[in-house]
Amino acid sequence: MNGVARGTDTTAHEVLLSEYSCRRRTRRRTGYPSGMDTEELRRFVLARLAEDEERLAEEKLPLLDEAEGRGRLRIIRSDDGSGLLLLPGPIQAATERVPVPFPEKFPLLRTEVEQTRDEALLRLLAAAYDTHHDWQEEWR
Repeated sequence: MNGVARGTDTTAHEVLLSEYSCRRRTRRRTGYPSGMDTEELRRFVLARLAEDEERLAEEKLPLLDEAEGRGRLRIIRSDDGSGLLLLPGPIQAATERVPVPFPEKFPLLRTEVEQTRDEALLRLLAAAYDTHHDWQEEWR
């Protein structure tokens, strides 16, 4: 099964996506203020992922990979290899882990962003693009 699981400092979520099912287990609330326009945030993240796909096609480093290299977030393989984990901050020294190639993580992240209602996941991914002119401080 392919999928993306994610966790943050303020929430612990586990999401496993497959072609046939989506299961979600939430352990506690995110703590973010309600009333935020998550659709606008979702559009922002999807547009940035698409730009990163274009950057990769031009043989440039995707901004998501750049943010991961700076320790803003980490995308690693799950222990069982069935999916990816999206987590805040560096997990360990960059030399001690093998980065997940962008072409492998892009379709899983795009699918997750399109389908999720998890504001924490959207905020975490959006923060990788906080230097973009469309970034809104309320997403931090």
